[in-house]
Amino acid sequence: MTATTQNTTSRIARFRKLSVAGIVTAGAAAAALTLAPSPAQAAPVSANVSASQVSAVAAPAAKKAKKQYADNLDGWIKEALDIMKAEDIPGSYEGLHRNIMRESSGNPNAQNNWDVNAQNGTPSKGLLQVIQPTFDAYHVPGTPHDLTDPVANITAAANYAADKYGSIDNVDSAY
Repeated sequence: MTATTQNTTSRIARFRKLSVAGIVTAGAAAAALTLAPSPAQAAPVSANVSASQVSAVAAPAAKKAKKQYADNLDGWIKEALDIMKAEDIPGSYEGLHRNIMRESSGNPNAQNNWDVNAQNGTPSKGLLQVIQPTFDAYHVPGTPHDLTDPVANITAAANYAADKYGSIDNVDSAY
């Protein structure tokens, strides 16, 4: 073999070794980047706080987040149902909705100024047309003490209906 041929062969061998080493290095770097968590995924690290302590603090905060309801008839009924469930007051969405539509057509500011209650100075008000003495007697704690507040009106009326009829679902006329 001549010196030129041997020199060329040696260069080709070195080039191949460098190419393979470069590919291996590039592959390892790519794998490391793929497997490393992004800053958004990385957990906060502190010398004085463990991961279980972070979870213990985050869990109650998540529990305390108040559920959001739409500020409309659907939202008011859903919020009232959640309160009713917590207070063991029976009733269903359908029963509440049916009675609300019959009593006020879904208007939380509806007021009856013509019936016997109105003639006696205590008009029926709100979504379920409740009079003030009934609202006061059946008001559900945790709701505003306001007869025309939609959720307070629904829960007080459902509480009254549960006491008198077993459930708002059993009411099919003025009550």
